[in-house]
Amino acid sequence: MSSFPLLPDQASANAGSIDALFFALVGVSLFFIILITVLLFVFAVRYRRGNRVDREIRRKDNLKLELTWIIIPTLISLGIFVWSSYLYFQGKTPPADAMEIYVTGKQWMWKIQHQRGNREINELHVPLGQPVKLVMTSQDVIHSFFIPAFRIKQDVLPGRYTTEWFTATRVGEYHLFCAEYCGTSHSGMIGRVVVMEPMDFERWLATSGNNETMASAGEQLFRTYGCAACHQEASSSRGPVLAGLAGSAVKLQDGRTVIADRGYLQESINDPGAKIVAGYSPIMPTYRTTLNQEQLNQIVEYLLTMDGGVAATARRN
Repeated sequence: MSSFPLLPDQASANAGSIDALFFALVGVSLFFIILITVLLFVFAVRYRRGNRVDREIRRKDNLKLELTWIIIPTLISLGIFVWSSYLYFQGKTPPADAMEIYVTGKQWMWKIQHQRGNREINELHVPLGQPVKLVMTSQDVIHSFFIPAFRIKQDVLPGRYTTEWFTATRVGEYHLFCAEYCGTSHSGMIGRVVVMEPMDFERWLATSGNNETMASAGEQLFRTYGCAACHQEASSSRGPVLAGLAGSAVKLQDGRTVIADRGYLQESINDPGAKIVAGYSPIMPTYRTTLNQEQLNQIVEYLLTMDGGVAATARRN
């Protein structure tokens, strides 16, 4: 991990294609800068004051020239648009088998928890060659999770989950930054990403965890706060049944239908009155000041697995 690299390492599967687009943009810009500068210099010298040249103004249409400077820039712009759009959607669509890791931004640190329960602060351990999906949110203000060597950067927002993914291709350590000014100690909100061989990563998971997965921790919190008293499978239940809810369509009192993804689950815990489920009264209290973001992540993870298996739709959001 070099301190002042001329260019960041290419350490992810998408880094090469991102760099190719970047250098293509630089190349196109340089071409037109050089062309315009040369023409400007030539015309300035040729038509300078005192030089005997034909200065007669001729008003004559040149359809070929006009089509040339319209069609060529248009084709170049469309080509860049299609190329960049493809890379954008590719970067926003993680593989179905991607390993999920929760990231919480907090003034001024990155708090990370793996689904198997392993916790890290300002460090992220990942296996080589395995797609990794980061599920991110903020406990306070807007942050931005930036790994230059992987060519990924995503804003991390309070009250909302955002995601990004990568596949590491080189073993080593890489810089991790917050790329959004988030307060007085923003410059100290840095860390490192450690890419390990799969076997070494498994050993790290086995030796650095506490044998309590995020889902099991969320289940314990679910029971501690008595959530099951209202969300039980009974006709007299005061709240909707939560088993199998994740990823399903939920009908609201106002007639709308929403998908019970991570964002919906988190909002329903923090602000239960925001989206009232049809057929139920708004009696649930808010847990915004009761649960910290890590505990909220754990309960959401438990709800995602409450039906005995991961809800595929919820996992994609």
